[in-house]
Amino acid sequence: PLHVRRKSGGLLAMDFPATPPEAAPLPDGFAEMFGFTPIWEGCSCFDLFAVAPDEATIRRLDPEEAAVAALGARGVIVTARADADTKADVVSRFFAPQSGVPEDPVTGSAHCAIGPYWARELGIETVRCYQASPRGGSVHVTPEADRAVLVGSAVTVLRGELVA
Repeated sequence: PLHVRRKSGGLLAMDFPATPPEAAPLPDGFAEMFGFTPIWEGCSCFDLFAVAPDEATIRRLDPEEAAVAALGARGVIVTARADADTKADVVSRFFAPQSGVPEDPVTGSAHCAIGPYWARELGIETVRCYQASPRGGSVHVTPEADRAVLVGSAVTVLRGELVA
């Protein structure tokens, strides 16, 4: 079950299954494709997961779509600790061209892995995350047992009407 509830200030709280990453080697050629050597590497149940040395590395990523698509995972999560002047604990990007999404602006499912990883690493209860895509967006993640509660705002990208 995925539950969403409204919070004050127009925020939404989404209760998702947590998907913490486990240590595992990344595919050969990953460092060349993304332009950095990960300081930690692994995978969640869906995605490859790489920790970069710093926020600047995350912000300058520009991997070749076809090469990322050939990696064989649903997507690639890249993350790092945020700089001291960033209003977040961590930053990330999410690439999934093999799933039809070259780069997702703000990815709920990726934060189900990012939040548990960084909560453990930083020893904090709630992780303030910033997804540094061209559009960008903030998500606060609180891991709770096997769940991850994501709090943030939503951007409407489509309105429609279903007729049965």
